[in-house]
Amino acid sequence: MTPVVNTPAAGPARRSRGAKLLRAMGKAPGATFCAMVILALLVYAFVVPLFSLNPFEFSGMSVLDSFIPPAWMADGSPDFPLGTDDQGRNLITAMAYGMRTSIIVGFLSVTIGLVLGGSLGLIAGFVGGKVDAFIMRVADVQLAYPALLLAMIIDGAARAALGTERSVGTAIAIVVMSIGIAFWVQYARTIRSSVMIERDQDYVSAARITGRSNVAIIVLHILPNVMAPVLVIATINLGIAIITEATLSFLGIGIPVTSPSLGTLIRNGNNFLQSGEWWISVWPCLILVLFVVSVNILGDHLRDVYNPRLRGRS
Repeated sequence: MTPVVNTPAAGPARRSRGAKLLRAMGKAPGATFCAMVILALLVYAFVVPLFSLNPFEFSGMSVLDSFIPPAWMADGSPDFPLGTDDQGRNLITAMAYGMRTSIIVGFLSVTIGLVLGGSLGLIAGFVGGKVDAFIMRVADVQLAYPALLLAMIIDGAARAALGTERSVGTAIAIVVMSIGIAFWVQYARTIRSSVMIERDQDYVSAARITGRSNVAIIVLHILPNVMAPVLVIATINLGIAIITEATLSFLGIGIPVTSPSLGTLIRNGNNFLQSGEWWISVWPCLILVLFVVSVNILGDHLRDVYNPRLRGRS
């Protein structure tokens, strides 16, 4: 007789986690406010470019309107509430384009790190033995390098291999890969430790009895039960990835200065701080800080929801 296996229902479990999260958000007005701020900034970054010219193209520039201060200052203009930069770009529009690029780069970087680290963590935790030891030793070596330094090394190696003449798409792809590879260790170590616990549970043994393959067991049974803490890490790493991209672009080794990015806007405005045009770099800095702080606060709240034992430690 074929044994009857009672495996956890994925649908009810997901609904339970979703209801738990909604209840927790209702009890945390700070996290709710940060979620609203993130949503508003996402709408700003992805909706404004739909109704405006790209300020980083010639059609969106007007040198005659350069260095106009914010509207409330002397010589300000109501047409440019936050002022313009040295190329006459409206900073409201320029920051929307720049933030859109930064968010896309951050999201893709986190996705790459999650997929790479998650896959290696699943393999290390489930297989164990020499495979686990090898993956973890590689992770230990990478932990010796800060993420920013590792991203700079990877970007430099790509420059040496591809040459300095690169398209904008290639430059963005290199930045995304550099940041993603720099972040895989956290996901791998977290998933590995969770998998080592889950692989000995009864539902995994029951799945083996029914003839499930190891791949099916990992993907269908173990993976859904280890994703909650990983998604919390991904939320926090989104802010770190955006900061890393902005830092690389500010240093001139990330996204080209001719492309929209919060880092390139800050780098451009830094050239004019001494001459009094402070708004060119201050507004991109403020919007970057606002987004990253909101993401971090929301990530910390998600961590407390899914692991109450860590509440109040950060």
